[in-house]
Amino acid sequence: MKHDELMPLLSAMFRDFQELAKKKPEGALNKRKVEIVNRLLRDVYHIIEGETAHAYLDLLDEDDLPQNSDVVLILGQAVAAMEAFKDKYHGWIDSDAGQGWATAESLGIKAR
Repeated sequence: MKHDELMPLLSAMFRDFQELAKKKPEGALNKRKVEIVNRLLRDVYHIIEGETAHAYLDLLDEDDLPQNSDVVLILGQAVAAMEAFKDKYHGWIDSDAGQGWATAESLGIKAR
C-alpha cells in the first residue's frame, strides 16, 4: 500500500528537519527544499483524504519561505495523521491472513 512506501520517507524527512531545527530553528529553507517537502506532503495528504485530520494539514508556502521550525511542525502533523490512518485501517484481518490492511478486498467486499 502507498502508506507503507511513503511513511519511511516522511519519517526520515521529519527526523532530518528536527535535527536542522535544533541547530538553526530560524533557518529559512530555499525554494527547492520547499518543493521537495511539498511533493511528499501532497502524496501523503492524498492518502488521508477524507479523514478528519486532512482538514488540519497544510503545505509549505513557497512564496514566504518557511523556517526549519515551521517545517518540523507541518511534518509532525503529517506523521501523526499517517500513524492515525494506519491505526484505523491496519491490523489483524483473520487468523489465516494475519496482519494487513483492511481493504475492501481483504474484507471480502466487492468493488463497486
